[in-house]
Amino acid sequence: MVHSFKGRVAVVTGSSRGIGLGIARELVARGAKVCLTARTPEPLAEAVQDLGGPEVAIGVAGRSDDPAHQEEAVTRTLEAFGRLDHLVNNTGINPVYGPVLTVDEAAAAKILAVNVLAPLAWTRRAHAAWMGEHGGSVVNVASVAGIRASLGIGMYGVSKAALIRLTAELAAELGGQGIRVNAVAPAVVKTKFAEALYEGRVEQVAAAYPLGRLGVPEDVAGAVAFLLSPDAAWITGQTVVVDGGVTLGGGL
Repeated sequence: MVHSFKGRVAVVTGSSRGIGLGIARELVARGAKVCLTARTPEPLAEAVQDLGGPEVAIGVAGRSDDPAHQEEAVTRTLEAFGRLDHLVNNTGINPVYGPVLTVDEAAAAKILAVNVLAPLAWTRRAHAAWMGEHGGSVVNVASVAGIRASLGIGMYGVSKAALIRLTAELAAELGGQGIRVNAVAPAVVKTKFAEALYEGRVEQVAAAYPLGRLGVPEDVAGAVAFLLSPDAAWITGQTVVVDGGVTLGGGL
């Protein structure tokens, strides 16, 4: 039996599509109410309606690394649903491709701001608003790029490695307050964000995976829901690799 999230409330960043929407859909299916965030209002509104409307979901548009947006999302979640039990830091960017040595410094700073510093800021706000007093659970969406060299997306990998370390540090600091912090590290998942890694060559890329296919959002959503739930009550500071086995053989 899967654990019910009835009576629980989650914020899922970057959730108008792809992995984030898949996670939000899984949590709502298990009884949770959710706040979705994304940069663009229109697809965000569509995602809210797709999940069942304002009775179970709200959307707050803005940039994940914008403090005002973070504050608004947390405040509106508490106003709408009265609590904040779970946080999923899913938003991530990768605007550059190529060697780390040639990455523009401004682009590198932006990657770190969105992929590392923003999850820290979201966790701080969730902690201050609810979790510090009531406990809760956090899951950061990292990547297999953060656990090994990933040519072409190296700066993205650096940011995800930092996010994995941040996960462990926060888990150590917050465990005494009843807050668990874990991460998932997916390989290539069939989403718009990852299209450049498989578009036009799905079978070729999937051939490197022992399970014979690329991931889909539901694969990650199930792992995230487990880590958020009491079923993982004695798990914190861990990164669960969700990769179809690809890291076993060193493929992409």
